Amino acid sequence: MVRLKGRLPCGFRGTEVPCCSMADTINLVEEQEIYAAIGWDGFERLVDAFYRQVPGDDVLGRMYPAQDLEGSKQRLRDFLIFRFGGPPSYVEQRGHPRLRIRHAPFAIGQIARDRWLQLMNRALDEAALPDDARQVLRSFFESTTTFLKNRPGD
Repeated sequence: MVRLKGRLPCGFRGTEVPCCSMADTINLVEEQEIYAAIGWDGFERLVDAFYRQVPGDDVLGRMYPAQDLEGSKQRLRDFLIFRFGGPPSYVEQRGHPRLRIRHAPFAIGQIARDRWLQLMNRALDEAALPDDARQVLRSFFESTTTFLKNRPGD
């Protein structure tokens, strides 16, 4: 465990994207310890719980082509595993994450961002991950979804 105060380190390894201000010091597992704490199975449960919600969602369902849903699941799972201290399969297959560029073709406004976050927060609860890991992941998703917005308004 590490004690962090102020900003949580977010973004691609070695970069910091301000994501939240914390008035009090809290205990969190370090980001690179998440994979060791929850393993491949934890990320698989999380991603499965998220993607079970997507096809029927009136906002996100149309953003995810049905024929590539399995590919989307694999890419998200592999990215999260890599990002949080696991094997580098994502980078070996796809190179640097380049999240902004990869998400540019999708209209991500406030509504889409909020819905993605809502479904992922439900998935975090369903996946029953340890509280400290869940807290770090929630913070990461909060900041990253905001970072990926590419449409003003909506």
